[in-house]
Amino acid sequence: MSRMLSLGVLLVALVLVGQPAMRAQAGAPAKGPQIVMETDKGTIVIQTWPDKAPKTVAHIVDLVKKNFYNAQRIHRVVKGQLVQWGDKMSRDMTYREWWGRSPGGSSGQPIGVAEFTKGLKHRPGSVSMAHSGNPAAADSQIFICLSAMPNLDGKHVIFGEVTQGLDVANKLAVADRLKRVTVK
Repeated sequence: MSRMLSLGVLLVALVLVGQPAMRAQAGAPAKGPQIVMETDKGTIVIQTWPDKAPKTVAHIVDLVKKNFYNAQRIHRVVKGQLVQWGDKMSRDMTYREWWGRSPGGSSGQPIGVAEFTKGLKHRPGSVSMAHSGNPAAADSQIFICLSAMPNLDGKHVIFGEVTQGLDVANKLAVADRLKRVTVK
């Protein structure tokens, strides 16, 4: 009996290998629009979860459709932990020292709510909203987790996951350009 249980556990582990990390948590999220980011280093595809963070997904998708992220640059990288973008001032290299913290860098329309979903964890590939202290004031800055970051759980709203291109995200550096960001 214990051998059959061990084989069952092994089979489940083999099925999960290579699957996006987030699918196993908080139930299988409903798939929403995909965000496709064409960067200097390759393409990243983000699967959004409108059932987990409907207002956040709607806000980000609207910004993408308005070309808000096109030609922006990656403004923050913590090697092996996260990569962040979403400051419109990052299009201008003369403002580099202000990227990610300039008052005029956002869209100017905060989401207004913090849509936390119990059970969602910041794992490699999770996509989350950045903010400067108030999660309801999150606006346009987004980050991808490159490793597990449990210290961010319940502090930053997770609204999707990288389904393609996590290797690309790991290669990104500050000042790399987002050539084009679209909704699929």
